[in-house]
Amino acid sequence: MDYQEAWQFLDNLQFFKIKLGLESMNGFLDAVGHPQQRLRFIHVAGTNGKGSVSATLLAILAEAGYRVGFYSSPHLSSVRERFRINDTFIPEEEFAAIATEIRAVLGERQITYFEFTTAVAMLWFAKSEVDVAILEVGMGGRLDATNVVTPMVSVITNVSMDHEAYLGNTLAEVAFEKAGVIKPGVPVVSAVADDASGAVVVEACRERGASLRLLGRDFAGVAVGPQEWNYRGVSEQLAAMAGLPCRLGGVHQIANSALAVATLEALDQELPVSEEAIRKGLAVVRWPGRMEYFCLNGATGVEVACPSGSAAGLAVDPNLRRYLLDGAHNPAGVEALCKALAGTFPHHRVIMVWASMADKDVAPMLAEIAPLCARIIFTRPESDRSAETAQLMALLPDFAQNRAGGANTVAEALDLAAQEATAEDLIVVAGSLYLIGAARKLLLGEVVK
Repeated sequence: MDYQEAWQFLDNLQFFKIKLGLESMNGFLDAVGHPQQRLRFIHVAGTNGKGSVSATLLAILAEAGYRVGFYSSPHLSSVRERFRINDTFIPEEEFAAIATEIRAVLGERQITYFEFTTAVAMLWFAKSEVDVAILEVGMGGRLDATNVVTPMVSVITNVSMDHEAYLGNTLAEVAFEKAGVIKPGVPVVSAVADDASGAVVVEACRERGASLRLLGRDFAGVAVGPQEWNYRGVSEQLAAMAGLPCRLGGVHQIANSALAVATLEALDQELPVSEEAIRKGLAVVRWPGRMEYFCLNGATGVEVACPSGSAAGLAVDPNLRRYLLDGAHNPAGVEALCKALAGTFPHHRVIMVWASMADKDVAPMLAEIAPLCARIIFTRPESDRSAETAQLMALLPDFAQNRAGGANTVAEALDLAAQEATAEDLIVVAGSLYLIGAARKLLLGEVVK
């Protein structure tokens, strides 16, 4: 297969529904020589923040001179975004060659889309002889296709309600699935709250003899200024660091950054890093589509520098348009977005472009974010799972109905938002990573060039 044929073959696997379980993944890896056994892993689970923590780990370890594989999901517009080694995404030729190998080994057997991409990652990282591979869990943990590895350290960012149809209807049930990544004797780093989810994680660590480093108890990240924070840890080398940069947007990213640093503390014997590498990595980390703030010249569509300070009264080009892209699609993500809008990103009004998947419980999320929006434009990305705009509008609270409108396409929604916004307003795109992928491609181009 060439690259386009390989991508089409993979896309066809989406017709096979989500199937949690490790049997087919283990069977396939057995057939291709156990590539996971030739690799060292950092395994990252949790409801929100997995990508941010993983991207931060990648940036710091790369600055420290390591060759680092990073497998993430979902992608925004190109499947190649899921596979990275340091700053390099998987080349089209290598993706096609590995996909062809997988298809040949499978024969008549069927695997899911996510199992296929996980296999691509394992094979590419093993062939490339990376020093360490960062694996982001797709859904849950216990039965996720990535859970066929025994990592050097397991990370559980946090636990909140999401994917209830697969993971359970209570916080404890969801936490049980997330805690499935905890392996006997393998250290765990986590930011779970002091609630039912935290109790499940603590008990799982106790049962499996896994040491636990917990945010707020064993390590901490404390904001000391705009995009600046202090770290308190446990190791002799990295126990206290002041004035660290936080390039990712939103105050919640300090907790994610602290999780990444604490993870590296837990690995200081296997993958030592210096304070200099940590500072450099934190200063350059990028995670597209997640609290991604940028400005465009509305007349030309060219990216320009964003003015600093308060939006009110700024003498700026009237053609300036401010954008915030965030993949918030569950209650915890929307809560973080609301906090960021209240205190991090300057604006006069919020013009919201929103889309959601039809299987999401959207009404509570809209009720939380609608009071912050002067205008809400609903749209529908090209996905069979996307909710219709009329369906979303009907879920808005009564007080916000007169603020809402619809657009048939993402491009139309972005055009409407740009027309209604001024240079002092903030155009926020949120609710679905399918929407973020489509909007980002239109506004900034592909993540993978």
